[in-house]
Amino acid sequence: QVQLVESGGGLVQPGGSLRLSCAASGSGFGRYVMAWYRQAPGHQREYVASINWSGEITKYADSAKGRFTISRDNAMNMVALQMNNLQPEDTAVYFCWGKSGIDQEESWGKGTLVTVST
Repeated sequence: QVQLVESGGGLVQPGGSLRLSCAASGSGFGRYVMAWYRQAPGHQREYVASINWSGEITKYADSAKGRFTISRDNAMNMVALQMNNLQPEDTAVYFCWGKSGIDQEESWGKGTLVTVST
């Protein structure tokens, strides 16, 4: 099992950008499918983006397409989410998630808050 810790959240104005990072501790990160989810106040947690173990395949929710980019650096045990043209509706706690391709173990980070507001 790996431990996941998100960072990079904060306050940004509409149209601005943020880059979130998720650092994984432990071995086996290179065989984990990784994803970002978010949860806005009063809403259920929703899927944002995902990436396979090699970084060759990425998928996005419709709300993220064209604005967000997910990437990973297996040598650094890290996955990132570059968020551009942020809007108020992007305000949420963003969570990092991973699942091992070896034993199917799942891990969640504790989240980082992104606030988009004037």
